[in-house]
Amino acid sequence: MEKLDPRLSIAPMMDWTDRYCRGFHRLLTRRALLYTEMVPTGAILRGQRERFLAFDPAERPLALQLGGADPGALAECAAIAEDWGYDEVNLNVGCPSDRVQNARFGACLMAEPELVARCVAAMQAATRLPVTVKHRIGIDEQDSYEALHRFVDLVAAAGCERFIVHARKAWLQGLSPKENREIPPLRYEVVAQLKQDFPALQFILNGGLQDLDSASAHLPGLDGVMLGRAAYQDPWVLARVDSRFFGTPDPCAEREEVVAALRPWLWALQEQGVPVKAVTRHILGLFNGVAGARAWRRCLSEGAAAGAGPEVLDQAYEAIQTAALRRAA
Repeated sequence: MEKLDPRLSIAPMMDWTDRYCRGFHRLLTRRALLYTEMVPTGAILRGQRERFLAFDPAERPLALQLGGADPGALAECAAIAEDWGYDEVNLNVGCPSDRVQNARFGACLMAEPELVARCVAAMQAATRLPVTVKHRIGIDEQDSYEALHRFVDLVAAAGCERFIVHARKAWLQGLSPKENREIPPLRYEVVAQLKQDFPALQFILNGGLQDLDSASAHLPGLDGVMLGRAAYQDPWVLARVDSRFFGTPDPCAEREEVVAALRPWLWALQEQGVPVKAVTRHILGLFNGVAGARAWRRCLSEGAAAGAGPEVLDQAYEAIQTAALRRAA
């Protein structure tokens, strides 16, 4: 099985990184490793599997992120992920939301490293795919480096070779998920120390990386970086990922080329019964920082709300061009 290159990846984000977001991101970068939203094991084992697992082969390389704490269920889902054609299966040990905690998975699992190790071992035994873990540097008062070191040591012994580390601790009580992404301080030096202590393992840095410059600054000492909301809110940041991080040509030199690529895709999706808003909500930031960006966003948002079809893309592009000409006049 071909080894994945994790130098740059795009974080799993609930309600954001669905298959239409990933399809859009693939127009900007062919090489970045993409992740699904977190999918609870129960949704796969007892839910609508097609809804939660289906993807276009063009989205690969693609990792499935699972939420769960039962080794048997996670093992079954890991095997299913391989059957469906995913390239990696990832265990969420970082989400601090109350809903996730109530189901006993996510960041609260950092308090149970032995259980996480059993989960990883079961998943490893069920699939040939790489099994990775995404986690925080600590939770609540359990935020010592010694506790984190022990967590990584136990999970690595179970077979995990790649750790995606959000370089903040999580407070399981008192902070919302949004606040947990902003209030606990970033501690990049902790992730760097993990790499020094476990040189044979791969460590991917996540948290607070706003652009390719800030991301690439960490690569000499780490194995990869993961962009989150910066890539979603300002997606054009991804347009130079392939040349800068992987040494391969970028898919699009100008934003206009992305619009041209979006056009046939939107029409094809309409024929499949997919509403245009499934895609347009993800492309609002494509022209961020460009004259007319507000007109682009407004046209897409209002058109999607009114039930417009794929023609709204051309209307939005015309609006941005008109706004840009007015500003230049």
